[in-house]
Amino acid sequence: MRAAYIGVGSNLGDRQSAILAALQRLRRGADVEAVSSFYETAPANGVAGGPFLNVAAKLTTSLDPVGFERFVRSVESAIGRLTRTPLDARPIDIDILLFGEEVADFGRFEVPHPYLASRAFNLVPLAEIAPGVVDPRSGKTIRELAAAVPRDGIARKARAVHFDANRQEEAPEVRLSLNRVGVSSVKHVIRLAIGGEERVFHGDFTMVADLAPDKAGVHMSRFSELLEAATLDVLARAAKPSRVEDLTEQIAREIVASQGALRADVRLRADFGLERWTPVSGKRTEETYTLVGIAHADARGARRVVGVEAEGMTACPCAQQMVREHSMRELLDAGFSESDAARALDALPVATHNQRGRGGVYVGAAEPYAAELRAEDLVEIVESSMSSETYDLLKRPDEFFVVNKAHHNPKFVEDVVRGIVARALDVYADFPDGTYLGASQVNYESIHKHDAFAEAFGLFGEFRRELREGVHVDVKTDLASWLGTRPSAVVTV
Repeated sequence: MRAAYIGVGSNLGDRQSAILAALQRLRRGADVEAVSSFYETAPANGVAGGPFLNVAAKLTTSLDPVGFERFVRSVESAIGRLTRTPLDARPIDIDILLFGEEVADFGRFEVPHPYLASRAFNLVPLAEIAPGVVDPRSGKTIRELAAAVPRDGIARKARAVHFDANRQEEAPEVRLSLNRVGVSSVKHVIRLAIGGEERVFHGDFTMVADLAPDKAGVHMSRFSELLEAATLDVLARAAKPSRVEDLTEQIAREIVASQGALRADVRLRADFGLERWTPVSGKRTEETYTLVGIAHADARGARRVVGVEAEGMTACPCAQQMVREHSMRELLDAGFSESDAARALDALPVATHNQRGRGGVYVGAAEPYAAELRAEDLVEIVESSMSSETYDLLKRPDEFFVVNKAHHNPKFVEDVVRGIVARALDVYADFPDGTYLGASQVNYESIHKHDAFAEAFGLFGEFRRELREGVHVDVKTDLASWLGTRPSAVVTV
């Protein structure tokens, strides 16, 4: 990877949008490491058009000099530069100022730029992001070169139009507090160290805070800024986080601090892949699951929950029982003895309708127990609670295996949820009674025009009491109560 320093300018059309669009396209062939402020300068040397808006940027790229120069020119063309006439006004102009540690000859272009030492509109922005970098042509640092050129006519510009209006801080017409205000479906790519390896997740965030009765609204744009800042802060640590809960907790804490909120909630859903092999043919495949991180923060601290959601299939026990009963009558009418008919029905899978299902398990535990929660184990808990797991890739023997397994293991939607709870209690048998556990399942019905849904939630201690004493704990702790979003009416076991 080589470092490249470029100058990006525009003096035609929406200058700021053109520069931002160019930087976005440059990310396709390079990593944009730093970008300077905007600077406005008058056009030099008789160039047509109005004042230029300029920035400098540091990029890193694996392209060689010729490939990088060709890539940069393609970006100019994509943004709308139609001519290369030196004196024409232009919607975009990209100068390659420095490339690597040596002078690179591009043929028509030389790097460092031959006029860099005298071009204030390049040097001033560049000095902001690379003051100590040495220009190999002159042997001087960029700071020294920038200090030696006149800055007349160069003005630093704000990146956006500034407005004094701040309606959010004003009193609303109806002075009522709101419980949850924020943004949802905020997409963000995150990288976490899982099992010693960096994995990429495509995250979908929901971030909300409470709103006091004397404020008209929250600053919606700040949530996205907080997400970006908190993500970079957490991922910049020497020990990279291995859990999404770390990320969601950090963001929730930041929202409380910056928004002046009493409490904040952050939810993250991120798809991830696990390597799997089909059950009979042994074909390697990567199955997709959803990782869920939930965090709540307030003045007392923060709590978080981690979970996974996985797809599988269920076979209906009720329909299967009816088919078995009917088949028994048919066999008896055909002359089979009752014992022979029962043996045949026991040996063969009995027909029933089946459906694809999506199950989830969610666990909230304090350290050091939280460190023992692994996505792979949670996936196994959910998949093994259904009639059968499913696969994206299935050869014919695999298809038979899955269908046969499901029909020998029929499950109601309620059975799946009870299975998830029971398996979680077994897998994490050493977790304390105050641990939170949630389980859910939705079956996308094949013969009904509705879906079937079941859910269970509570503390480990509450579930253990039901199993141990056979009593009905009719009011269990829900997620909001455990997180502290609202006071719990349940006494913690």
